Amino acid sequence: MKRLVLIDGSSYLYRAFHALPPLTNEHGEPTGALFGVVNMLRSTLAERPDYVAYVVDASGPTFREELDPQYKANRPPMPDELRAQVQPMCDIVHALGLTILRVPGVEADDVIGTLAVQAADEGIDVTISTGDKDFAQLVRDPAEGCGISLVNTMTGGRMDCVARVVDKFGVRPDQIVDYLSLVGDSVDNIPGVDKCGPKTAAKWLAEYETLDGVIANAGSIKGKIGENLRAVLERLPLNRELATIRTDVELEQRATDLVLRERDLDALRGLYARYGFKQALRDLDGGGGSDDAGSIRNTAAGYARAATPVAEPLDPALAAPGEYETVLTREQLDAWIERVRAADEFAFDTETDSLDALLANLVGISLSVEPGAACYIPLAHNYPGAPAQLDRDAVLDALRPLLEDAGRRKIGQHGKYDLHVMRRHGVDVRGYADDTMLESFVLNATATRHDMDSLAKRYLGYETVKYADVAGKGAKQIPFPQVALDDATRYAAEDADVTLRLHRALSKKLEAEPALARVYREIEMPLVSVLERIEANGVRVDADELRRQSNDLSRRMLELQQRATELAGRAFNLDSPKQVCALLYDELKLPAAVKTPTGQPSANEEALEAIADQHELPRVILDYRGLAKLRSTYTDKLPEMINPHTGRVHTSYHQAGAATGRLASSDPNLQNIPIRTEDGRRIRTAFVAPEGRRIVACDYSQIELRIMAHLSEDPALLRAFTSGLDVHTATAAEVFGKTVETVEAGERRAAKAINFGLMYGMSAFGLATRLGISRGEAQDYIGLYFARYPGVRDYMERTRQQARDQGYVETVFGRRLYLDNINARNQGLRSGAERAAINAPMQGTAADIIKRAMVAVDAWLADHGERALMVLQVHDELVFEVDEAFVPALIEAVTARMAAAAELRVPLEVESGVGENWDQAH
Repeated sequence: MKRLVLIDGSSYLYRAFHALPPLTNEHGEPTGALFGVVNMLRSTLAERPDYVAYVVDASGPTFREELDPQYKANRPPMPDELRAQVQPMCDIVHALGLTILRVPGVEADDVIGTLAVQAADEGIDVTISTGDKDFAQLVRDPAEGCGISLVNTMTGGRMDCVARVVDKFGVRPDQIVDYLSLVGDSVDNIPGVDKCGPKTAAKWLAEYETLDGVIANAGSIKGKIGENLRAVLERLPLNRELATIRTDVELEQRATDLVLRERDLDALRGLYARYGFKQALRDLDGGGGSDDAGSIRNTAAGYARAATPVAEPLDPALAAPGEYETVLTREQLDAWIERVRAADEFAFDTETDSLDALLANLVGISLSVEPGAACYIPLAHNYPGAPAQLDRDAVLDALRPLLEDAGRRKIGQHGKYDLHVMRRHGVDVRGYADDTMLESFVLNATATRHDMDSLAKRYLGYETVKYADVAGKGAKQIPFPQVALDDATRYAAEDADVTLRLHRALSKKLEAEPALARVYREIEMPLVSVLERIEANGVRVDADELRRQSNDLSRRMLELQQRATELAGRAFNLDSPKQVCALLYDELKLPAAVKTPTGQPSANEEALEAIADQHELPRVILDYRGLAKLRSTYTDKLPEMINPHTGRVHTSYHQAGAATGRLASSDPNLQNIPIRTEDGRRIRTAFVAPEGRRIVACDYSQIELRIMAHLSEDPALLRAFTSGLDVHTATAAEVFGKTVETVEAGERRAAKAINFGLMYGMSAFGLATRLGISRGEAQDYIGLYFARYPGVRDYMERTRQQARDQGYVETVFGRRLYLDNINARNQGLRSGAERAAINAPMQGTAADIIKRAMVAVDAWLADHGERALMVLQVHDELVFEVDEAFVPALIEAVTARMAAAAELRVPLEVESGVGENWDQAH
């Protein structure tokens, strides 16, 4: 059966424009709508229809404006950036070989409707590619002859039979016009019956069958909705006429005239290149005779993902298949050692039996010296029938001179893990020069995930072998030592090979951005070995103290449960949101101040805080949850995480986590121990020093406010820091027009909230909530603040504008944070990006500063052996375990190096403390 596809071009151009971010090509020309529609067209053409047309609205009025001058009167004019894409869109459509149809006096809908009905009557199956619900009136079951189906190519939705129309709208296709007449259409400015929604319209048509039936029975419909219906009875027939798609338009073409023409490849190539459609261009030049769009997801989300272009491989070798060798003999190993020795640099990777680097046993090592050439040296594969493998110690001894040679450049992907594994097996890797995860992270922290599989796909167009491909999934997954050597080689050697390929691609990109290259070379790469040493050092934890704290928390949780039962008058589960909601909102009738995304009352922390002043029970539940979280996350869990070999807890630090560059930690996460409560601070008492040693904590004082002073260059703010005043007191004096000596505690508290709140984009509402004052009073505070610190206001506006203009903001050291939504049409997304634009330079600069400090301090510690160990980094703080007699020397050296980690317009101040445990060191 022949098939006709009718594309609602006008609808798709608008939908793509509003669904996608405001993309531009290298010339600054808008391309977002083009991108969406081109991908939709390529997907449609890949299905090889017999006939196809791209239908758009003609300029000028249509018969509907003559019927109703208010028809579509509330539509805004076409945005200039969309208008600029209309002609390029037509050029591409024409070059693809499609017929473009524009008929004056009628809308594209009527042209599509006429062709659809004609074609179906002639035995041609019809697909209308659209997102417009009005076309549901044309849907025809295949049983009636040839079907008429609707396909929303942007979302993948399909309506190909009467039953699906009924499922979606509650009415049949022949009732859709009447349904639309009752509901109305705000987009087309067709006023329906006030308060008549889809369910009411479907109910009336189920009972009275047609719009005429509803009109005839209007007098029997009761209530306010009946009054609303009777008020517009005279209007409804006009609504029906406006909503009806015409199927009798006089057209020059019939469906059989709409055969796809030969593509104009030269024109397409030029257009795709101009507008930056690299995947389309690659498919075009890759042959195959058609635009194969099978790799493109036909959803708005898919378009948004594809909107970040895949980089062209810098060298064909970077995308070619590799050749890999399994090394099983000493002769093979020696030959690879010679190849590595002759190379300027080499990539290496380890395979182990655990994700915990400090417990993992080495299973194999892979090496690569050039793209496409790699080997895997298996050491501990133990499945039945596994071939004999080289002795692990002998292999490590043979590789040690290469791995420990600081002058020989090594490359890895998330190499900190491999450094740990090799150190655990007696090899201290030196000369670790490049890490592809960090190269990608510094280039653009938000463009992609930074795992090897994602990077290979983005930057090489290369699909890697996944772990599950060789080891299986879920309950059937086998440990790596049991993976067959052929599969293990295919997977492991590829890791080293692709790492080297990625470095070749990414290093050139970094070299083209000198500021980013400095961040990578001077901050991120030197930090890898520093973090590896901190993680290996670990921190001593007093398990007995944590057990005592767990027992105390359990006792107090029980008391809170009993108090909650007394307040409720019955027992209930404090851990059950459903039971908490039923009790608070249904039984106690407390207001539901916060709703879930589905509109139901919430029992989360924000919701309970909002009503905690109206009844004692919400506060009891909050206190209970706080204690439960401390127990489950820390006091119960930390003793279980003590390494059996070292007797210490070893967290893992992540460099490629937060886009601002801040380090994150996991297993355990020591960044999130709450310190504002006594119970949270008490957990720090369990982080202890061995006998004869002390814990020293060195912490930057108000570092982000100091960075704000530096960036804004506001004279009053600079003066507050350079004069050594307490900045919150100084701010209060400025804002409230007082002397520093007369500032009261409440005024300082308000100033502190403003100082920190503005950096994080706090609104007047947020400040009012924080201080317990009216919104108007909070707005007055903010106004006074900006009047006293105009440089801060100017910095904020300047930074927003910079972000809008170039799509990113920078730290003092040149790290970039790209802001995809800074020019979004959605106000919520745009506002969030603007808040991030203001905050990111401060958070990012603070992250850069402490990283620089860690590198400097680590270099100093290297000359002092085991007398002092850096054991933790938490936010703006470094924590050390130090010989008691060495404490003064350490504090002097560390505070000096931390203070010198950046040259700002105000001094960096570092506070230090000493104690037998971490809490005492504060």
